[in-house]
Amino acid sequence: MLFRTSPSVTGVRPGRRPAGRRLAAAGAACGLAAALAFGAVGLPGPAVAAGPASVADLAEGLLDAVVNVSTSQKVEAPSQVPIPKLPEGSPFQDFFDQFMDRQGKGSDRPQRVQSLGSGFVIDPSGIIVTNNHVIDGADEITVNFSDGSKLKAEVLGRDKKTDLAVLKVKPTKPLKAVELGDSNKIRVGDWVMAIGNPFGLGGTVTLGIVSARNRNINAGPYDDFIQTDAAINRGNSGGPLFDMDGKVIGINTAIISPSGGSIGIGFAIPSSTASHVINQLRQFGETRRGWIGVRIQEVTDDIAEGLGLPSAKGALVAGVTDNGPAAKGGIEPGDVIITFDGRPVPKMSDLPRMVADTEVGKAVDVVVIRKGKEETLKITLERLDEKAEAAADQEDGGADTVKPVTDQVAGLTLSAITPELKDKFKLGDSVKGVLVTEVDPASNAAEKRIQPGDVIVEVAQEQVTSPADVVTKYDKAKKDGRKTVLLLLSNASGDLRFTAIRTDD
Repeated sequence: MLFRTSPSVTGVRPGRRPAGRRLAAAGAACGLAAALAFGAVGLPGPAVAAGPASVADLAEGLLDAVVNVSTSQKVEAPSQVPIPKLPEGSPFQDFFDQFMDRQGKGSDRPQRVQSLGSGFVIDPSGIIVTNNHVIDGADEITVNFSDGSKLKAEVLGRDKKTDLAVLKVKPTKPLKAVELGDSNKIRVGDWVMAIGNPFGLGGTVTLGIVSARNRNINAGPYDDFIQTDAAINRGNSGGPLFDMDGKVIGINTAIISPSGGSIGIGFAIPSSTASHVINQLRQFGETRRGWIGVRIQEVTDDIAEGLGLPSAKGALVAGVTDNGPAAKGGIEPGDVIITFDGRPVPKMSDLPRMVADTEVGKAVDVVVIRKGKEETLKITLERLDEKAEAAADQEDGGADTVKPVTDQVAGLTLSAITPELKDKFKLGDSVKGVLVTEVDPASNAAEKRIQPGDVIVEVAQEQVTSPADVVTKYDKAKKDGRKTVLLLLSNASGDLRFTAIRTDD
């Protein structure tokens, strides 16, 4: 079976091994040797520890709960090799025809491909957790236990966005199970232990530390991975990452692999993210995430300066879905969400996870910064679905006829939207504001990727309707000593984004 993602420049890939495929096994740094080495140097202070003397007792009590997940699926056979083109009347034509006929027999039959991954039991009745990519596309799923027994498994539910799947088997006796721990309590430097099925070698135990937390590896919208140097290889996918109390604080799912093997940088889905998803998959067979209907972007230092914020934090609202929970609760484009349901929002990527994990139908307090002042709004969450997720904020009304007045500021040539320019730049009917017709390639605006066809909707969080409005508000920000001025831009389709440009350009 194929990996979930193809090898990329960054080399992030799931840790599952296709059965029967030759793979280069590069050893990962365990972390234990490094700790012992530091201890041998005799560094002062009680903070230096030699690590656990042994994890044998801990591993012995956990091995039986970790399983090998074997899958098989039928795939289409590869197409036939094309017949060579020979000169007309060649004496070798009959030979090639007979050879290709023999080679082609049976080539249309589907082939069965097998793959191996890992998983762990969370309920003695037969509930097993693994990665979604381990069982993706499988026709048959077999769970292999440490005592040699095998059971067929059915899929209770799966979630592509967090790469989790829940399986069920029917054992003749209660299974050994493990508990999910609290990944929020782990710290960088804490010891962790991984158990899994790397390269088909079942029941493999590796030890290391938590190298980092809150890693974003661009695997999905809810990235919040634990990074560890405990050796994780292909085939470890879906296996547990334990703390030293024997609780599962992560599900191993991906590795950095520029060379094809482990180099000691692995990633696990934290239990704080997984527990909510697992419970919903068990109960409903699907996820039921919260949704508020906003499109957000990162608050950069330039944008923070443009908004007059003391620091770059929170999630900047770039768009609000019509009739969505946020719109009903009074959230507007330009608001910066800094607190959601009593929890601070340090950065943009934190908000989607908070919203997704919140109960559908719950009314929460959302604190926003609007034009320099904090406001608290009440938002009632609705359920996320594909239709709501893809919905875009649209405005009613057609395009107004505006005099073709032009002006220039900060390297931008500006114009009112005329019917001719609307057709030229293929602007949607809902797009209103001041059109950018030219951009000086040496300007700061060009560095910020403003381009002809963009429409300026707001300057410094105030609506603009003419090129003169843009110039006036830009000059005012410059006169007030602002180093940057915040622009709200729309593309031809009406999608909004905020960009801050320097006032010294």
